[in-house]
Amino acid sequence: MRIRIVDAFTDRPFAGNPAGVLLLDAFPDDGRLQRVALEVNHAETAFAHRLPEGGAADWALRWFTPAAEVAMCGHATLATAHVLHTTGAHEGPVRFATRSGVLVATPHEDGSITLDFPTAPLTPVDVPDGVAEALGAAPRTALDTGPNVGDLLLELADEKTVLALSPDHKALAAYSERGVIATARAEDPGRGYDFVSRCFFPNVGIDEDPVTGSAHTALAPFWSERLGRTRLTGLQASPRSGRVRTELRGDRTLLTGHAVTVIDGELLA
Repeated sequence: MRIRIVDAFTDRPFAGNPAGVLLLDAFPDDGRLQRVALEVNHAETAFAHRLPEGGAADWALRWFTPAAEVAMCGHATLATAHVLHTTGAHEGPVRFATRSGVLVATPHEDGSITLDFPTAPLTPVDVPDGVAEALGAAPRTALDTGPNVGDLLLELADEKTVLALSPDHKALAAYSERGVIATARAEDPGRGYDFVSRCFFPNVGIDEDPVTGSAHTALAPFWSERLGRTRLTGLQASPRSGRVRTELRGDRTLLTGHAVTVIDGELLA
């Protein structure tokens, strides 16, 4: 099997969020998919195979962290679409059949790709007891992000607080299905982004995710309501960092970014 490592939501190598991408003839058993994802040991590894023509989707797509299969992954979807288009395996918009329904990825002339994802339903909740201690900062607001995303979204006081976080990852695992999104308004929008975030996902084996597309399906409606605009740019301020352009369209959220292939090899086992 040919395997590629792609840095997503970045236009330069060794930044953004790396994902493994494998294009297959069919999915092997789940145990093998999980073992490959563990060997790749990135936040997600994407597995895709072509579907028969004439159906609702062009390719089947699944995502695995080193520890579990997930219901939605933005950066690995972007990485897969990038591989399909740069290798000529697919031209034009590609429809992926996934656990989150049919997701469409559309390439643009500048090399960027736009993902069409379901908008996360946000439900305000009380700030859980103990989460401030686990996170290392007191949240202003807490919201549940629904079943596809599976995170607790926490608004913090300011950008500096988000950047300074050093959470207790083991303690954070108690507060949601996947993990915690910490966010704040950008201190200076003149720097080219409207809000910042960091994402901690201990329940799927990822202490901090570099750039999380799925989280932006929750961040987009959250910040669009507060900032009064449907088009925004988010900076995910992990050590690798990356930017996600978002556009809120009701129950759909568009996520746009670039990707770069950094490794192209063969899986021998």
